[in-house]
Amino acid sequence: MSIVLPAIVRTFLLASTAVQMYRHGAAEQLPEPFNGFQAVSVQLNHMHMTSSNWLPGDPTLEFSARTSSNPRYHFHTVAGRYVVLSFLGSAAHPSVQQAVAHIHARPQRFDDAKLCFFGVSIDQSDETAGRLRDTIPGIRYLWDFDRKVSHAYGALESATGLQGQSMQYQPFTLVLDPMLRVLAHLPMLPVERHNQALDHILATLPPVADHAASPLCAPVLILPRVLEPELCSELVQLYRREGGEASGFMREIHGKTVAVMDNNFKRRKDFAFDTQPQFEKLRAAIRARLLRRLVPEIRRAFQFQVTRMERYVVACYDSTEGGLFRPHKDNTTLGTAHRRFACTINLNAGEYEGGNLRFPEFGPQTYRAPTGGAVVFSCSLLHEATPVVSGTRYAFLPFFYDDAAARIRQQNLHSLTGEVFDHGKGEDEGSIAA
Repeated sequence: MSIVLPAIVRTFLLASTAVQMYRHGAAEQLPEPFNGFQAVSVQLNHMHMTSSNWLPGDPTLEFSARTSSNPRYHFHTVAGRYVVLSFLGSAAHPSVQQAVAHIHARPQRFDDAKLCFFGVSIDQSDETAGRLRDTIPGIRYLWDFDRKVSHAYGALESATGLQGQSMQYQPFTLVLDPMLRVLAHLPMLPVERHNQALDHILATLPPVADHAASPLCAPVLILPRVLEPELCSELVQLYRREGGEASGFMREIHGKTVAVMDNNFKRRKDFAFDTQPQFEKLRAAIRARLLRRLVPEIRRAFQFQVTRMERYVVACYDSTEGGLFRPHKDNTTLGTAHRRFACTINLNAGEYEGGNLRFPEFGPQTYRAPTGGAVVFSCSLLHEATPVVSGTRYAFLPFFYDDAAARIRQQNLHSLTGEVFDHGKGEDEGSIAA
């Protein structure tokens, strides 16, 4: 009796076969100046990462690197599609040139919707001489001139010879699933075999939504009836009466957490009422409901005891302004590292279209709580607020953490700028029960 495997399982087995096939091949050493770096030991979950021990199912390391258009591109934001991540070293090498040419000869394959390509270079002349150029959509290059990313992923490996210990660059490719976990590891040398295996794997990839061979659901808590309709209406009227200001997003710049304004990334206005004395009664009413109705459910669902809350803010996504917030995480800077859970409480869920939560790593489906209901999720999850296409969306958006995280926040206060404090200091420094 024959068994027909799902396409993604066949891809997984092909990847495993490719790993075994390449393990016995001889590595081709890059010419100077790509040898001679100081040896660095990289640990990932107690495993020493080298160019050869990436296996199907391994999660990738998060990193940021410069591209030709972004001084600090966060690689994790690309989740939600298949990714080909190639550690090239230098395009001055003939085999690397051949691998790059193979990618650029098939631009229709890399559409940014199902699949994209990132090449990692440590050679500055790849950029200055124009040997590697982005082709949008789908093909981009990451400049790893300090070699940190290549070290972390094991492309730079130590070797001992007559002149002592040195570092050699072993170029390879990782094919990643939409959760940025390894589907296949392909050494780049010999390049003909690399290109052939890559073509076979990419040709068998199922649709993005089917990559797990089973429907995925983001690990979120959706809880109705957290705030009463009357309180939701009061918060909406508060925003309409007081107005809102354009809100940025947090980014680490020169060791400081600053608010950055970028209309292409986020279009939202907020009204914050963290400290104004006239709103203390309203803040107390919200706290009481969260403590009574939401905090116990977070403890039950996530085994986490919330003791702190950051910010009281009503957010407004207006369709006339193209309101949205592109994929991001909420705890990637020193000034936000204390955040443990994000919470979205919709205040008028039936009065707009679009404006839903989506978690790209877990598929294309979107999530929306009813009016007064909450969606709670880990701040480490990549998420986005999809564009509001009609109407106006209002939401109450706190963050939750505990006493241990409060100590982290205190330790990192030096990294915050005044602009951040103006929008989120106040009562988030005390207990949610205060």
